[in-house]
Amino acid sequence: MTISMAKVWKTYGEGVTAVHALEEVDLEVPQGQFAVILGPSGSGKTTLLNIVGAIDEGTSGTIRVDETDLDGLDDKGRIAYRRTQVGLVFQFFNLIPTLTAMENVELVAELAGDGAAERSRRALEEVGLGDRLDHFPSQLSGGEQQRVAIARALAKQPPILLCDEPTGELDFETGRMILALLRRLNRENGQTVLLVTHNAAVGEMADRVVRLRSGSIAEDRIIADPVEAEALTW
Repeated sequence: MTISMAKVWKTYGEGVTAVHALEEVDLEVPQGQFAVILGPSGSGKTTLLNIVGAIDEGTSGTIRVDETDLDGLDDKGRIAYRRTQVGLVFQFFNLIPTLTAMENVELVAELAGDGAAERSRRALEEVGLGDRLDHFPSQLSGGEQQRVAIARALAKQPPILLCDEPTGELDFETGRMILALLRRLNRENGQTVLLVTHNAAVGEMADRVVRLRSGSIAEDRIIADPVEAEALTW
């Protein structure tokens, strides 16, 4: 799915105390592209991701995902969009400790309709955890827990994958493994991926790097020859 943002603003507060989290952002991400959104804390990265995911709404401007105008959706429409069109991966795994890996994934997969168990099992196999279905989060490493979180996003079979600092809680080697997994899934499944990070080195593996500064796009660059995630260093 193609993501199109036109003159999008996000403002908190009013008058002299107003804070502009995003300022007139124009961005188009075509279907299947792996785009990395870079910037320091407070630059608007997560705000942009949340607006694309219909978790938050822009103050002005338009955002479309293919033929869907997100600004025109009511609450019910936004919930349906999040359930079927978007997979979310966060810095913190947000797994339920009393549920197994399979149960954590299936809980979300059920929101997308029938066949949740099969989709959940397939997603866990896709991230290399087919032999850990019955393990609880406490029995899994940090990298394995993040793979469960990715499987949870994939089980809905979404055309868009939104990742907010997905390696932020992981060590270098494990983080690089997770990035390689996301890149492989992007190539094999053709999902549009937006990955937010403050780590500039991650941009080297992307198709495109968008750098935010104080809510505005400071750089928008196509990467002609992306490196493999396994070759990244930082």
